[in-house]
Amino acid sequence: MNNLSIATIAIIAANVLVSLKGFNDTYFFERYKFGIGAIKAGQKERMLTSGFLHVDISHLFFNMFTLYFFAEVVINGFGSGKFLIIYFISLVAGSLLALFFHKNEPYYSAVGASGAVTGILYAAILLQPDMRLGIMFIPIPLPAYVLGIGYLLYSIYGMKSRLGNIGHTAHFGGAVGGYVSTVLFMPSLLVTDTFMMVILALPIVLLFILARAGKI
Repeated sequence: MNNLSIATIAIIAANVLVSLKGFNDTYFFERYKFGIGAIKAGQKERMLTSGFLHVDISHLFFNMFTLYFFAEVVINGFGSGKFLIIYFISLVAGSLLALFFHKNEPYYSAVGASGAVTGILYAAILLQPDMRLGIMFIPIPLPAYVLGIGYLLYSIYGMKSRLGNIGHTAHFGGAVGGYVSTVLFMPSLLVTDTFMMVILALPIVLLFILARAGKI
């Protein structure tokens, strides 16, 4: 993890520079954040630019710290070019899902790289489902796929209950983007690791069942 690729450094640098600009320029922040009303009025670029803005330093640090740990797993599996494609697909997927679920809330807004980072995290889990990840308050590392499934189930709960000031919808959309991109780039996983691919898809299927049933 010490030898970061140019692609990872570039993404982190872009997030830091744009976020710092947003911290010090309220007009810039407001102009480029994700906002349902503005996007529906034609400012579609917000679906991309909002992914490089953050609320504060801690928000920025947490996202970049997570990216730092998982970006190289994806780059080692796919290369820098496909890593960047997965990152941006996940970012846009998070925005699209947020737009879908909040389309009737004109004042809904959000910022952050969480959707894109969650996509990279999910892609890394698909590539190395048995890697062990630590989490606060749990004394022993858990298999990555357990945390991945648990995180998406928590996101569904957060979406349903509007839990906290967190963009659960964008997180989930990012995970969907990461999952789909990984399958497209490495369809052999569907054959070589069928069981893992199926169980990691279950939370995604559950979300759309709940949405279709009007339960979320």
